[in-house]
Amino acid sequence: MSTVESKIIAIIPARYQSNRFEGKPLALIAGKPMIQHVVERAQRVTLLSRVVVATDDERIARAVEAFGGSWVMTRRDHATGTDRLAEAARLLDIADQDVIVNIQGDQPLFSPEIVEQVARPLIDDPSLPMATLIYKIVRPEEITDPNHVKTVFDCHGNALYFSRSPIPFQRDPGDREQPTYYKHLGFYAYRKGFLVTFVGLPEGQWERFEKLEQLRALEFGYSIRVVLTDHDSVEVDTPKDLLRVEELLQATR
Repeated sequence: MSTVESKIIAIIPARYQSNRFEGKPLALIAGKPMIQHVVERAQRVTLLSRVVVATDDERIARAVEAFGGSWVMTRRDHATGTDRLAEAARLLDIADQDVIVNIQGDQPLFSPEIVEQVARPLIDDPSLPMATLIYKIVRPEEITDPNHVKTVFDCHGNALYFSRSPIPFQRDPGDREQPTYYKHLGFYAYRKGFLVTFVGLPEGQWERFEKLEQLRALEFGYSIRVVLTDHDSVEVDTPKDLLRVEELLQATR
């Protein structure tokens, strides 16, 4: 009996409106819009059969077209980037068994290797619905920073919980052994069939409090495989972050 090999497709959600940084995907970094940096890095990944930007704004679509990228126009009223991802997957007529990698449009310095790392569990195990990346925290200030989401996982590498609080909590700070903290990196791989199921689920109560939509999957009993990567990824949340990204980009040239 033959099986159909899953295709691996990267979709990059990119919306124009943002409370902290309007028009962020078009912000220039070393003379190029940020979305171009993200697309060009994704295009280096030989595993991917397609790289598509999912946007809600003609300005972003025109910019992507100008540098030769592919895009799909989605609705503006999506509550989350995952909802936009699911609509794009339907518009692109992606098959249910195919794997969709969600690459964040505000991480222009990500290592192309991490796309392979996040997709590999779903390629190797067709029963897995989704996977994501984690990174060992090395900067102590990130442990208590709610913008850096922490996670704990079981002995099989499946997530137990994600939180903006430090987890695990060390009850006795006098202990010699210090816990290792892992932060979540916002790269996901979904099987397309599960992605459609996921966005159809009601909001979970832990998701509502933490404002972390991956908790919805855990609350409804779905597994999330976490993959430890050696590659951190810098997010651009404010115009100030652009300066740090440009400095890092210059340092690697």
